[in-house]
Amino acid sequence: MDAGLKTISIGMLGAGVVGSQVARLLQSDRQELSDRSGALLVLKRVGVRSNTPREGIDAAMVTSDLHSIVTDPEINIVIEVMGGIEPARTLILEAIKNKKSVITANKALLATHGHELFNAADAAKVDLYYEAAVAGAIPIIRSMRESLAGDQITRVMGIVNGTTNYILTKMHEEGREFADVLKEAQTLGYAEADPTADIEGFDAAAKAALLASLAFHSTVTIDEVYCEGISKISIADINAAKAMNAVIKLLAIAEITVKDEISVRVHPVMLPHSHPLASVRDAFNAIYVESEAAGELMFYGRGAGGAPTASAILGDLVAVTRHRAYSTVGYGESDYADLDIAPMSEVKSQFFVRLHVADISGVLASIAQTFASEGISIQTVRQAGIGKDAELIVVTHSATEAALTSCLNKLESMEIVTKVESAIRVEGAVS
Repeated sequence: MDAGLKTISIGMLGAGVVGSQVARLLQSDRQELSDRSGALLVLKRVGVRSNTPREGIDAAMVTSDLHSIVTDPEINIVIEVMGGIEPARTLILEAIKNKKSVITANKALLATHGHELFNAADAAKVDLYYEAAVAGAIPIIRSMRESLAGDQITRVMGIVNGTTNYILTKMHEEGREFADVLKEAQTLGYAEADPTADIEGFDAAAKAALLASLAFHSTVTIDEVYCEGISKISIADINAAKAMNAVIKLLAIAEITVKDEISVRVHPVMLPHSHPLASVRDAFNAIYVESEAAGELMFYGRGAGGAPTASAILGDLVAVTRHRAYSTVGYGESDYADLDIAPMSEVKSQFFVRLHVADISGVLASIAQTFASEGISIQTVRQAGIGKDAELIVVTHSATEAALTSCLNKLESMEIVTKVESAIRVEGAVS
């Protein structure tokens, strides 16, 4: 190792699944990482909430005094992998105040307080990098921030939560109910004991906010993301999708509207098998980017887990170390466009609507008239008898959320409608 290289000392906040992998790779690949970054990388301190031994980490490095890490004058870069809003926010701000560059995987924090943190980093002239905050090992942040910096991104659409994708994959391929697959996902470690953040879409919403902010050079917070999870998706919905040569996926979608506003949302989507995202299985992630010059781009890989997330963190570490070694900083937040968020009521989609109706003559005409009363054009209708009732599946042409909501309210009040079972948005051509 070149003795003439500058030494960069690293402090880490958190030593869980991700943090332990970062520490392991920092030590086992130290020579390679130092050669690539142009500086000697030394892991100096690891902050934890409790002083229990951490496998693979020298006990002498470990401290429960987290504040001592962000104020240590010898530490140059802080890696935050503890998660949560506080004390992570306060510790990162303190690290930035003390002129330390920060690398974080904390999507919830950035989607809530990102603007504050980026402004602080900009004022202190230090880096705040966050590749690991969205889609694990997939290099989507750097690609959008740097490689596509000269292009106009018009839409970003992705599978950014492995838990929900695993559940929907098993439901589709094995014909199993949601609750059954969720229990299996928890047993395998794909889902937490409390899976709410995943299955209700909150985790994906934080990532959607970050992607929208980056793609459209505007500050988007998680509170501005429409969010709908997968807990109401039934095996009947899955089977209906199969019959239409389609699959159901939970997608994060951010796009520019015709009014130059940002539509950003997370919800289940029915995708035809021909769409690239339809083939993404199990706990994998993928992000589909549409831009004016580059056209359509697809990023695919492991979106979670200790090693994949550590890979993204170490990629940021090499970049930030290069900046520290040569007394410079990289790209900060770009929010010059300051675009407004489009109201969800004005967002347009195609819709799949499944309902049970009385199996009598004239029902189809009445249902069609109800859709027409809200200005919604019907693309296809399928009907199957089930005793005294009939199941009706309607796929609409593009309509606003407001129109669809009003139509569903009318349908639910009709005597001939037993129940509106589901309404799922459609992307692409389904039949």
